[in-house]
Amino acid sequence: MPSVEIRVLARIAEIDAATWDACAQPDLNPFVAHAFLHALEASGCATGHAGWQAQHLVLDGPGGAAAAVMPLYLKSHSQGEYVFDHGWASAFERAGGAYYPKLQSCAPFSPVPGPRLLARPGPGADEARKLLALGAIELAKRHKVSSLHVTFPNEADWTLLGESGFLQRTGEQFHWSNDGYATFDDYLAALNARKRKAVRKERREAVAPGIEIVALSGADLRDEHWDAFYDFYMDTGARKWGTPYLNRDFFARLHAGMAEQVVLIMARRAGRWIAGALNLRGADTLFGRNWGALEHHPFLHFELCYYQAIDYAIQHSLKRVEAGAQGEHKLARGYLPVPTYSAHWIADPGFRRAVANFLDQERRAVAQQIDAMAEYSPFKKGDGGVAAPVEEADF
Repeated sequence: MPSVEIRVLARIAEIDAATWDACAQPDLNPFVAHAFLHALEASGCATGHAGWQAQHLVLDGPGGAAAAVMPLYLKSHSQGEYVFDHGWASAFERAGGAYYPKLQSCAPFSPVPGPRLLARPGPGADEARKLLALGAIELAKRHKVSSLHVTFPNEADWTLLGESGFLQRTGEQFHWSNDGYATFDDYLAALNARKRKAVRKERREAVAPGIEIVALSGADLRDEHWDAFYDFYMDTGARKWGTPYLNRDFFARLHAGMAEQVVLIMARRAGRWIAGALNLRGADTLFGRNWGALEHHPFLHFELCYYQAIDYAIQHSLKRVEAGAQGEHKLARGYLPVPTYSAHWIADPGFRRAVANFLDQERRAVAQQIDAMAEYSPFKKGDGGVAAPVEEADF
């Protein structure tokens, strides 16, 4: 590896926000923003005590200015990742190995595709990204960990990581694409008649009990909205998986640092907030994250998480809505299957071979499933909406 200076940060606060963000470009993807990662760490949600010990990498360029950065954590478990390796951990430990700790590059608790090798734009950016990948492997060797994982990287990073010795894995999510729609009705017109009728019915019934829906961002957000949303989040999380990952302080810090990128879609009935869906906005994408409700109303989940997000994206000329992990039910609502990526460096040669064999089969199966599901697109035949082949209260 070329002789370069790569620093390891035990806290994101050890680098100033402007320097990190000059590499991360958070306007495109807010989940790698300094403010987002700092909110997770400062609130105690992603710290060593919680099993997320920061090991962020900083590649210093000529003159000492950071040329590239990489969010990275030393982890003692596999929670909050959404690319499941529990089976790998169990198999390695049955064979006498210690799977944990491991190194993990991701946006914690956020199954959102985006860059992980974050290089300052300009000449030398690709070389800096390659050096970061090699630096992460070197850190894994120094820590003597079983493995190093990069989850939900974009395709460019995934390709580079594969060239750098990582095993490549694929998955799937459901994303909505804006085909130049001017209104929600334009979008509906692109659906086949049966699906169009179903969407209209669901939207009518969602608000039939006198429910009012508002989208809040920036200066419109107040403590009452966050207090209500946190109640939704905790109630839904406690019922689904026990202990939610995020605390109220995280949402306060998210508001303080990123309010302009927050789109909180809230439902109110009889003067009381009853449900909400949290989104973050990038330059051309609305990213759906968490949702919760204190009252059950038919189709309200679909309305807040999917239809309102589409409506918002159309009104603000965004190119897509990424609605998070899970959910073949999204297909009928216009969210089509797309591949997602992860990359994995395994230290033990025998274990690496076993994982590589598994991933060869899994990639083929994922590609076949995406192709098969695309056949069930709700769009009219020949419309631009047809896809090309290719853990929390998440949407």
